Amino acid sequence: MSSATTTPHTAPPPAPAGAARDPRRTGAVLALARFEARELLFQAPVLLVFAFYALIVITRLVPTDGMDAYPVLNTVDRRTQTLPLLVALSVLICTNAAALRSRKGGTVQQFGVLPMEPWRRSLAHVLSAVPYAALTALFVVAEYVWEALKPGAIGHGSFGELAVGPLTVLLAGALGVLLARVLPTTFGPVLFSIGAYLAFMFASVVADGGGWSGWLSPVVLSPDTGGDPIPSDLIGRPAGWHALYMAGLCAVLTCAVLLLAGGGRTRAVRAATVLALVVTAAGAIGQLPHGAALDAARKTASETPEEAQSCTTYGRSRYCSFPEWEVVRSEWAEVVDRLQSAAGGSAARAGLTIRQRVDASVGESGDGALWPSSTPGQVTVGTRWGGNRVPEFAVGAASVLVSGREDMTLDEGCDGRTVVVMWLVLGTERDPLDTFQHVRLDDRVSGSGLVLAPTNGLSMTAHQTEVVRDMLKEPRAKMTARVKAHWEELTARRTTTAQVAKVLGVEVPKGVETCEE
Repeated sequence: MSSATTTPHTAPPPAPAGAARDPRRTGAVLALARFEARELLFQAPVLLVFAFYALIVITRLVPTDGMDAYPVLNTVDRRTQTLPLLVALSVLICTNAAALRSRKGGTVQQFGVLPMEPWRRSLAHVLSAVPYAALTALFVVAEYVWEALKPGAIGHGSFGELAVGPLTVLLAGALGVLLARVLPTTFGPVLFSIGAYLAFMFASVVADGGGWSGWLSPVVLSPDTGGDPIPSDLIGRPAGWHALYMAGLCAVLTCAVLLLAGGGRTRAVRAATVLALVVTAAGAIGQLPHGAALDAARKTASETPEEAQSCTTYGRSRYCSFPEWEVVRSEWAEVVDRLQSAAGGSAARAGLTIRQRVDASVGESGDGALWPSSTPGQVTVGTRWGGNRVPEFAVGAASVLVSGREDMTLDEGCDGRTVVVMWLVLGTERDPLDTFQHVRLDDRVSGSGLVLAPTNGLSMTAHQTEVVRDMLKEPRAKMTARVKAHWEELTARRTTTAQVAKVLGVEVPKGVETCEE
């Protein structure tokens, strides 16, 4: 009988400690990041802010006046940077709360028996903000593309400006996790947000004043001065370098989180930290101002715009603009042709020079108040178009057709030529009274008031307003024929409002005309 030999059962040797902490566990990190991102979606601050964000963007895309058809894209790209700050704040608060969840729930010790290292869990929390940065980018692109696809869109935007919003959200996610490591309290994000808001406002003021240090802030808001847009190459914002700087900051904060969580022992984290610092420094240095060249270009555009413009001839007139505004030259020509069709004498055949002008000396937007030109036959047009800007330009062009020059004001005394100017502007409009109301500063069609124009406006007396309204009640063709037949008399310098009314066959206003109303 053979004896059976038995092999004693031995347990497998324990796995080495390093095997349980395999540095290539990217799948587990991504899975945890997806879970945390899904959890963030159900947090009230994130959900409500994104709903509010979507509502505001949709509201912006709904046309409100004629100027919406002619968006200046170098202002649209900067406009996309404000609302993402709210998204960033909600992501900051919620990622911070998620990173502090184990501390608040008393489960920190249990993580010590898991195979995933603390720095990998921290990385997953940072990556959970990426979907929200991507969603923000989708809103930004949608808003910009909607405006850019309009037939009257002017100029072009900047990728660097468009990238600021999504990068702000990503930066907030990394910052929320970092605050959980450095300041593990729920009040950390609140205190930091107050300080960050004050710092952002101060940085925007410094950057607008030409200070380089202001651009070291992650977000530099464009000042809302109410001025007119200026050509893209005169804005002077280092958008591309600033986007690189912000991307570097995102990487630096992420690396700081990993280092504080014990990731400094890995070669990859140390190398990423060095690279992030280099990128951030390169972006910061690239933002250094190039003041002399920019100041010279702004001075040229403001004082001698013809050196930076090209011109197109339509009919008898030349239309000159900065290159980005070529798309609206034909629109200007339509207004001038309409005015000349109602004018008489030499004005109907005059060749004008329509010159786009802007005061670019005040920073990222132009001063809306422009001095009238002293060049005979030159008409000023601004950098905004559509809506009320169209009849305002018509007022300026009609004034030049009547008086010959922009700086020859029509408000000296009871100048009857003001009535002729307003007839040229309103007499060819589909709804003249509506246009009359919108071109007046006080939005009234009675009494005295100021009529808006690209440079000097017209001051209308109550008598002049009454005569213009009476003219609009007459058949259009009949009144146009009268204006053309008596053009020389109507546009003489000493013609009064009463004389204009008599010549045109409308009732002369009663009472004494007060010329300084």
